[in-house]
This record gives sequence, C-alpha cells and structure tokens, in this order.
Amino acid sequence: MDILKINGSGAERRTLAELDDLLGEDHGFVWVDIPVCDAEAVRVLTEVFGFHPLAVKDCTERNRVPKMHAYADHVFVVLHAPEPGDRGHVHYLEIDQFIGRNYLVTVHGPNNPAVSAEAAERETRAVGERLSNGRLLPATPADLSHAIVAALIRNQEEYVEHVTADVWRLEQQVTGGDVADPEAFLTALFRARHGLLTVRTMAALSQALYTHLAALPGLPAASRVSVDDTADRFTRVRRITDGQREYLQGVIGFYQSLLTLRSTMVGQTQNERVRELTEASYAQNEEVKKISAWAAIFFAPSLVAAVYGMNFEHMPELGWLLGYPFSLALMAAAGIALYWAFKRRGWL
Repeated sequence: MDILKINGSGAERRTLAELDDLLGEDHGFVWVDIPVCDAEAVRVLTEVFGFHPLAVKDCTERNRVPKMHAYADHVFVVLHAPEPGDRGHVHYLEIDQFIGRNYLVTVHGPNNPAVSAEAAERETRAVGERLSNGRLLPATPADLSHAIVAALIRNQEEYVEHVTADVWRLEQQVTGGDVADPEAFLTALFRARHGLLTVRTMAALSQALYTHLAALPGLPAASRVSVDDTADRFTRVRRITDGQREYLQGVIGFYQSLLTLRSTMVGQTQNERVRELTEASYAQNEEVKKISAWAAIFFAPSLVAAVYGMNFEHMPELGWLLGYPFSLALMAAAGIALYWAFKRRGWL
C-alpha cells in the first residue's frame, strides 16, 4: 500500500511502520492507497484505523451499487468507474473511500480478473502524479477525495464519449444504407445502449449519494461546496448519457422502421409472385380441362369404331343394311353429347 503525508509543503511518501505516528500528528493529513484489500490491508483498516467491520467487509467484497455510510468521525463511500470489456461487457471498477478529519483511505476492488491493475488504479494514479509534480495541493482529505472523484467522473465522461463515437458511426451506417450484416449491426446497437445505460446508472446512483452527503448535519461549509460540485458533475454525466441514449434510441427506431419496410416489400413481392404462380396454375388447369374434354370427345367415336371393327361372327349389325349409317350416327351422337356436357361445365 502507498502512504503519503500531505501538508502545505507538498506530499511525502512514508512507510507503514510510521502510520500510527502520522495519524497522531496535528498538521497535514495522511493518504493511504490500498491496491488490493488483502489480509494485511484488513488488519490496517481494522486495528490501525478502527473502521466498522461491515465497512471493512465491503472493501473485501464486490459491491454492485454505490453506497455511503456516515460514521461519527468519518464517511465511507463506494463508487464505480466503467471499463470496456470483451463483446460489449462493461466492467465496474470499484474504489472505496474512508474520508476522515486527518486521513483519506482509498481501497481498490475487488475487480474482475480481466481488468488490469493499471485500469483499476487509474484515478488515484492520476491524482498521485498531480501531487508529485505540484499541480495539486489539497488542504484537507475532503479536497483530495474531491480530486479523486473528479478523475473518476472524467473517466465516466470519456467512456460516454467513446460510446458516442460508436453511436455516430452506427447512425452513419444506417442512414447510408451500409448495413451488410443486420445481426451484427443490431448487436453493436444494443451493446452501445448497454454501455450508456451502465454509465447512466453509475452517475445517477452516485449523484444521489452526494446529494444526501451534502445534506448531512455538521458538514463543513468548504466541504459542502465540493460535495455539491461533485453531485452536479454526476448529474451532468447522467444528463449527457440520457441525451446520447435518446439519440441512439432514434437510430434503433430508424433501423427498425427500415427493417419493417423491407420486410413489407419482400412480403409484397412474394405475394405478387404467388399470385402470378396461381394465375399460371389456373391457366394450366384450364388448358388441361380442354385437352381432357377433347380427348374424351374423340375417344367416344373411337370406342364405337373399335367395337364394330371386331367382326365377331354373331354381331347382328354386320348383316344389317343400316349398320354403317347407324354406327356413324352413334359416333356423332356420342361426340356431340360429350361436347355439350363439357361445354355446359365450362371446360370448353
């Protein structure tokens, strides 16, 4: 863990063995930054600082939502910063703070193993660099906490800027008709919305915590100013995120309208094709009817001719004078009868 003694002349790095003496000094204050809350860190938080067991437990476990507890001599705050992960996942980078009269203790994590230590310590490292080069000289632990939270808010804003760039790119794709893979495009849209919702939730919950903190009795006037400023900054992040989320929802709605229109047009084309096939099938059936009708009409005379062409010995019509005219008349009558029947049914 890193231990800094901060006073009017700057920041000086100290050791863990000096921590008890540093806390007893009446000038300046101490900043203890704990990258990982291991057994040694738990001992320091419990025995050296005497923090509440539940607060220490919160430092060893992941907290899904920001929280704040006000104790008699210090305030415990849990905040989150976003970190992009694989396939649109957003990691919650947790930073816990114990803000006392003459000390500030910051505890990182625990975080997802996929998150690098550099990303997890981004805010405190940036503030530490400002302390080391003299660009920041906080007068109180509350001032230092304000600087760290301001860095966290800037990271939230940068994440929103990153997602906004994706939103604009997606909007250009959909308006330009450059969507080759609709499934991948929809996935990108909903990943962007997920990122905006995540940061919006972080900012809204954090803003509520600092609004409540500003209303606590006994808060010094100087600290109240910084707390109000922090709450306003979280409110700004929430509003920016809401605006970008509404813009993205417009892109999603536009793309959904395009998909609906395309689906309707495809349906109309399919219906037209089905109609054409139905008409062709109907016309084909009509032709089959005609062919079948004429085949039946010509089959009847053939049947009569086939019977009389057998020349059996005991066929009485063979010796009949009117046999030939009768057979012709029978053929004609059968054909006419079938023609009339098919004509009546509309086959001819």
